[in-house]
Formats: sequence, structure tokens, C-alpha cells
Amino acid sequence: MTLGATLYVKNSSEAIDLYTDALKLELGYNVKNEDGTYLHGELMKRGSTLFAVSESDDETIRHALIKAKQPAVSLGINLDDDDELDYAFEKLSRDGHVLRPPGSLPWSPYSTDIVDRFGVCWYLYVTQHKPE
Repeated sequence: MTLGATLYVKNSSEAIDLYTDALKLELGYNVKNEDGTYLHGELMKRGSTLFAVSESDDETIRHALIKAKQPAVSLGINLDDDDELDYAFEKLSRDGHVLRPPGSLPWSPYSTDIVDRFGVCWYLYVTQHKPE
């Protein structure tokens, strides 16, 4: 069993540009709407699809998620090192909302929680481990 995730955002073309840059992803299989936005755009890393992005016009949901103190769902992305996390944090937090600035947790030496400008909540982390 696998879990698939689709991010429904306004300005899907901008979102895909942001995510490919910030998270060092590649655009895989995709289908565009007539206006150039994405009906479906899969974002990949090392040959595997991580999630898809699709166009949505619901601004109410986006604004609510950006202001939420703790959204109900976040996407966890395991980054290779602290520099990669810092780069992604700088890009994804711009015009968004920082829930928890970069720092350590008992199960991760370096991680952060943010909601980006599209209303998507991210848990970015470097190497997780469980305490003994």
C-alpha cells in the first residue's frame, strides 16, 4: 500500500516552480488546463513521485490554513542535510507562516514546521531517530 498526496492550490504553476526549487524536485507526469495551470502535476525525487499538485480556486481554505496555529495535516519531507533544510525553509516560509522555527526535537536533530503561501503545511526534517 502507498499513500498518495495531491496539493490543491491556487496558482499551481507558481507552486510547482517553488516546490521544484525549494525541495530540489523534478516535474514528472503532468497534464495542464487550457489556462496553463495544472490539472495534475507529479513532483519527483530520485525517480519516485512524492506528491502531485492540482489547481484550485478556493481562496478561503488557503487563507484559513496560512493562519492556523496547527493544521490537521502536514507533509513530512526528509532532507539530506542542514543546508538543504535551511534553503527549503527560506523559500517555503516566504509569505507563509512559521509554526516552529528550525531547531531540534527529541526525534530529529534539525527540523521545522511551516505553512507556505499556498496554504500547504510542511514538516521538514533531517534524519529522524527515536530516543531509546
